[in-house]
Amino acid sequence: MFLCDLGIRKRSKVPGVMITQFMEELPEGMTTPDFTRKPIALTIQEGKLAVFKAIIVGTPTPTVTWSRANGEIIYHPNICLQKYDEASREHTIEFPKVSPEDADTYKCFATNEYGKAVCTVVLNVIAVGFSKTKEFQKTQAEGEKISYSRNPDGTREEKLMNDEEKVWEILLSADKKDYERICAEYGITDFRGMLKKLNEMKKEREEEIAEFVSHISALKPVEVTCDDYATIELDMDLKDPSSKIFLYKDGVMVPFCKEEGEELKHSLKQVGKKYIFTIKKLGKEDAGLYSVDVEGVNVFSTDFKVPEVDFAVKIQEVKAEEREDAMFQCVLTAPMNEVKWFGKSAPLTNSEKHEIIVSEDKLIHKLIVRDCLPLDSGIYAAVAGIKSCNAWLIIEADKDPANKGKKAAQKFTLQVPESKPCNLQSPPRFLVPLKMHTAPQGYECYMSCAVKGDPTPHVTWLRNNISLNTNTNYYISNTCGVCSLLILRVGSKDTGEYKVVAENPIGRVECSTKLTVRGKS
Repeated sequence: MFLCDLGIRKRSKVPGVMITQFMEELPEGMTTPDFTRKPIALTIQEGKLAVFKAIIVGTPTPTVTWSRANGEIIYHPNICLQKYDEASREHTIEFPKVSPEDADTYKCFATNEYGKAVCTVVLNVIAVGFSKTKEFQKTQAEGEKISYSRNPDGTREEKLMNDEEKVWEILLSADKKDYERICAEYGITDFRGMLKKLNEMKKEREEEIAEFVSHISALKPVEVTCDDYATIELDMDLKDPSSKIFLYKDGVMVPFCKEEGEELKHSLKQVGKKYIFTIKKLGKEDAGLYSVDVEGVNVFSTDFKVPEVDFAVKIQEVKAEEREDAMFQCVLTAPMNEVKWFGKSAPLTNSEKHEIIVSEDKLIHKLIVRDCLPLDSGIYAAVAGIKSCNAWLIIEADKDPANKGKKAAQKFTLQVPESKPCNLQSPPRFLVPLKMHTAPQGYECYMSCAVKGDPTPHVTWLRNNISLNTNTNYYISNTCGVCSLLILRVGSKDTGEYKVVAENPIGRVECSTKLTVRGKS
């Protein structure tokens, strides 16, 4: 045992393992990490399974990590997996289909608060000389299409972009956590090939950007605000402040104004080094890939999607007494994982002050404002896709001095317009009808429509004119007029015509759609 700069070096019973003890004396019962079995060197044929195994001891239980000498380990189901088997106490790192790029010297670290143990192991890969997969060839070919012809004035040659061109601009500006989702969306299955090509493209892109931009950061994708417009933000330090900036949508240049008074759909506002593009009067036609270029070099791209969703029931004005809780509620025409909530134009998230609740069917969304104070009064808004609605929160001061500083019992008050002495009865009608559906066999299928009427209509679902209301194979719900049907696992038997019949004493209405099952026998 001997001292080193960062602790006390110890010998392990296993050759090739280096142990560092962080303190001179260990508490009773505590030990530094150590390997009782270290991983052994491997020479594996390309495309085969490669596994490093290690058994590690120490009290408290050590944390185990792996690294490689040249580059970063990419953890992905098709590339590399780190596992621990409690039964055998083995720590493993697996390469399902080892590639020449995986050949390297690897280190395994075991660390606890009293010390660390480390050992190295080599992975050799025998190349078999096979041609690259079709997916990688496709990926590589698509990557080459990212270069666009440039005009003398710095603009790119205008042409509508196809999916193969879009995906690379999206990946170049995306976070790593989004790579897998983007590849799945655009059908790229060779994840390793994509990463390799993307790294090459990023290096080329960084060199091009460095010619005109000294620093770029804080890239924000398209965000829809509560004022019915969307923004694209980026922080950029231009080497020449007079450099020309261009905006493209799906490869076609979009004109924009810089003056506040000009009435164009797209505008650019600069505040110091922050550049904010704004898209006004949002509609379905605004969906697409937006790209920002500086002097002919693409610096940022973001994909703007417009989901087909609207509010079946909008949020209403709420009145609450001081120190009470207030609740806003809305109902959507199609399920969404979340809607964006705003309070006095500021985005809201889950906190002690605000609680956001989503129903199981993703149709009902609620915002609860806890322990209301006068300063909480103002306009609150909900945004779903490009649709928004807003309403006032009015806080009435508690006039009883005895209650000053005390939280009131939870109570919600909803402002309801005064009823008028007139007949409001109406026959059923569909606000949102059923839409055509095509579903892959074995996947779930969700159908919905919105119906309105007074008295509240009775709704019946039918398939091929046979009622489904008592069929337990279908999950049927009716929430505030939003009628939905869920098939958890679509089969060939589910193909056919689906119909919704809504009726009350005043009238009857129906709408229908067809479900086509892909992959059925």
